[in-house]
Amino acid sequence: MSATEIATRHFSAAIADAESTGLGADSVCRALLSFLVAKYLESRSVADVQSELRFVADNCDPDTDFMFMRP
Repeated sequence: MSATEIATRHFSAAIADAESTGLGADSVCRALLSFLVAKYLESRSVADVQSELRFVADNCDPDTDFMFMRP
């Protein structure tokens, strides 16, 4: 099983739990993001975590290619 498959399974379960209890997916996503950042900070510098988050934020539009991709 890949890391992506594990993460997908747990993320889907968290979203399903949130929806079944009347919580929105946004609140669970926000909580998960906080946990992810805290876990990253256990082994990475603040600047490195900020860089990782900036990369994700800068490239989150599914209709836009990454800057380094060729047509």
